[in-house]
Formats: sequence, C-alpha cells, structure tokens
Amino acid sequence: MAPLIASCVGETIKSDNDQAIVPWWSITKTALSACALRLAAGDRLELDRALPGRQYTLRQLLQHTSGLGCYTDTPDYEAAVDGHAEPWSVEQHARFAGGPPSFEPSRGWKYSNSGYFLVRSLIEQATGMDIGRALKSLVLSPLGIERSFVATTRADLQHSVFGDEDNFHPGWVAHGLLMGPPSEVASFMHRLFTGALLPAQLIAAMRERHPVETDLTGRPWRTAGYGLGLMIDIASPHGLCIGHSGQGPASVSAAYHFPDLSPPVTVAAFAPTDDQGVAERAVLEEAARLR
Repeated sequence: MAPLIASCVGETIKSDNDQAIVPWWSITKTALSACALRLAAGDRLELDRALPGRQYTLRQLLQHTSGLGCYTDTPDYEAAVDGHAEPWSVEQHARFAGGPPSFEPSRGWKYSNSGYFLVRSLIEQATGMDIGRALKSLVLSPLGIERSFVATTRADLQHSVFGDEDNFHPGWVAHGLLMGPPSEVASFMHRLFTGALLPAQLIAAMRERHPVETDLTGRPWRTAGYGLGLMIDIASPHGLCIGHSGQGPASVSAAYHFPDLSPPVTVAAFAPTDDQGVAERAVLEEAARLR
C-alpha cells in the first residue's frame, strides 16, 4: 500500500483519502507541546521552573533534555505489549519517571516517552481535564481540527485504516495517542506555524534547535535536531523542515512544515510499515512536487 498523503499550501488542503482514520503516533507530541505552551502563555504552567521535587523543567521535558529514561525501551514494556497485557497505571508510569536520570538536565539528550507522560500529567493538572478534552479545548478546536480524538481503547485503534492486527492498546502510548483524518494532521501542523495559536516568542521557543547526535541510516534527513515537541532538519532539500515522525504497531506517520518555501508547504504521510523513513521520504517528495 502506497503512503497516504495530505498537504497544505496556503489555504488549500488536499488528501488522498479523507475518510481514512490514521494514528498520529508521536506527532501527538507536537500537539502536547503546543498545549503546554498555551498554558505557559496564560501563566498556568512555567517553562523554566524545576518541577516540585525534580531537577528538570517543563522546557527540558519538551526537548528531551531532562535526563529521564524511556519506558518503551525496557524489556518489561516489550513483554507486556507482546503478551497483550493491559497498559501500566498512572502510578506505575510515575514510579518509572521518578527513577534515576541518565544525565543531569541539559547535559545530554535522550528521547523519552516517559518525559511526555509527565507533560500530559502537567497539562491535566493545570486544566482539570483529561488529555483528550484539554487538547481539543486548547489546541485542536482553535485550529479547526474537529474529527481527531485521543484513542483510549483497542476498539478505537481498530478504526485505523491500517487496522490493529497486533491488538495493541493505545494506553501504552502514555502521553496519549491522537487519531484522525490525514488532512487534519497536515492542517494541524500547517496552522500551528502559520496562524496565531501561540505568541511569536513561544513559536520561536518551539523552533529553537538542540542538535542531536543520532544514526540517520535509512532516514532522509541531512541534520538532526529537536525543539519543543519538534524534530528539526535545518538542511533539507526544501530548507528548514520542522515537524514530527511517529511509529507504532502496523504503521508510521510523518508531518512536516517547510517555512522557507513560498508559500509555505506542509505535508503529512502515513504508511503500513515499521520504517519511518518511508513516510518521511514521501513527505519530502510531495513537498518537491508542490513547490
């Protein structure tokens, strides 16, 4: 199956199949970052104050520089998912996140789904809402994203156009898993950076790049960096490239915005594979066609 592609150029939105429902996977992190930054803009969260009893800040959680480990890297996680076990409780995730750090905050970089579990928790505490309602109220609805939702059951994930043959429970995505039409993923990423959801200084903070040393074998990127909920390539074939990729059982996702193109272009791609490079290359190829 060829990747499903959706794109935005100016106000024009196109999609291969807008009736399809796809998992956002870790593109959800960009939505969580935008939500946390909206709360920071309203003084309901603080970016640079250490969390109570912790050494790291919200900014460091969003940029993966907190030093926290990642529960999805553990044998326990792999065994539980392979055995179709129920997801960990909030208390289990909190205990894991409270473990010894890999490094002192801002002294390294490590991709951490556990860090984004804490971001979710901070958002829910600040708003008094579950993450689905918080994202809808603060990010999705203001951007005109109305059909996407946070999956909470195995039945939800079975609505994916790619199915859920592994019987994966979306609760294992501890920070929350958005699902929706491909066009809404592209629209979300496009409107986030071309609209007025966040003040200019917070958009700039999102785009502030922390260089990342990582193996890019099989990936189309020329440089690797991470902002606040954003993967960043500063030397893509189309100039600056900001967005996020994701992977889960049965499919991958990628949604990237190219602000250096005139007009700016955003492309999202989704494919039934475990190779994120497939979706990322589809994004770059479609952006080349649209420029």
